Amino acid sequence: MTGKNIVLTIIVAGAAAYAGWQFVPPRWTPLNFIGLFLAAVGFLLWTTARFQLGVSFAVTAQARHLVTRGIYSRIRNPIYVFGSLFVAGFILMLGRPMWLLIFAIIIPLQIWRAGNEAKVLEEKFGEEYRAYRANTWF
Repeated sequence: MTGKNIVLTIIVAGAAAYAGWQFVPPRWTPLNFIGLFLAAVGFLLWTTARFQLGVSFAVTAQARHLVTRGIYSRIRNPIYVFGSLFVAGFILMLGRPMWLLIFAIIIPLQIWRAGNEAKVLEEKFGEEYRAYRANTWF
């Protein structure tokens, strides 16, 4: 566990809690509860992925280490996947399903970023990365 992981987790959790508190719907529907569940699961798995990535985390595509354990043994980009799940759940929790149109921007951006990361990792780790990629999703 690095200090940066802990600080980032606290900042995201705090911002989400504050926004949730400010914009929480006055009356909860099943959609709000489903959103809360998805946001909570997404946040927990996103946090787990961040801790498992450790010092290999970077905002830009870099090849420090090839992380293939934990969640990364099944999903190459769990931070993108579970971050998106968190955002979708949070939007539903707030009762603003129209805001899901944000995914019209987020999803292609995440796919593009994942492609850039794949190129960098393949350049550095070659066959090891190609074998890893063949056995994982996104």
